[in-house]
Amino acid sequence: MAQVTLDRVGQLPELGQQHSGHGGLWRIVREIALLALLFGVYNLGRFLSAEHSGAAFKHAHELIRWEAWLGLPSEATLQHHALQVDGLARVANVFYASVHFPLTAAVLLWLMIRRPAAYGKARWALASLTGLALIGHMFFPLAPPRMMPGWVDTGVLLGQSVYGPSTHSGVANQFAAMPSLHVGWSLLVAVFLIRATSSRWRWLWIAHPVLTFTVVVVTANHYWLDGLVAIALAVPLLLIFDSSSSARTRKGARSTTSRAAAAPMSNQSPINSSRP
Repeated sequence: MAQVTLDRVGQLPELGQQHSGHGGLWRIVREIALLALLFGVYNLGRFLSAEHSGAAFKHAHELIRWEAWLGLPSEATLQHHALQVDGLARVANVFYASVHFPLTAAVLLWLMIRRPAAYGKARWALASLTGLALIGHMFFPLAPPRMMPGWVDTGVLLGQSVYGPSTHSGVANQFAAMPSLHVGWSLLVAVFLIRATSSRWRWLWIAHPVLTFTVVVVTANHYWLDGLVAIALAVPLLLIFDSSSSARTRKGARSTTSRAAAAPMSNQSPINSSRP
């Protein structure tokens, strides 16, 4: 009986290998289609909120007053000091334009291939945060600091703008400052990478949201509250989509399977085992 059980267990990987090629390709196509759908829904927000420039600037003045009431440091002052450092604004613009989407996509791809269980949770956490952000962008359009007096649009100043010369140019919704998806996504990416890896260096990933938060403020693309609200939305999602719990479940399941397979062998009768 034990031999039959072990033979069946040994056949399972072969069955999985027979379907891994088509199944893996179909999964990649399905995931790309899902991400494309999410991007399309998010991009729809740009057209729905494009005509709310008046409300966006009104909200910006209100938010600046809220930050002053809360005692938050001035983003304009921080940017002024940062601009005194030669080349810092240029590096910050490159980081803002080239790290956000490519790194997030690369991490999702790596998780899909190497950590499938963690990938599913990361994908839905990112999708949920994006959906919540879209609601905020539609009902609270907000002009970013670079459009307000007292700040410098470092992208336009240095010829590195990803948005274009006007508020209606480009493909992005320029009034989608609240909450900051740059900050929210970077936090989710960092935490899921820390959860999915075991290296002692994995904690360095926490530098990603810290750098991102600093960059979006220095480049005048976001206020402090944009990032803080994104963090407040992301933290509950990290608790809901907890990949570490699934890892513990898989580990326990593997241990149970191993014990179940070994049990019949250990329970053989001494008389039967000694029989020639």
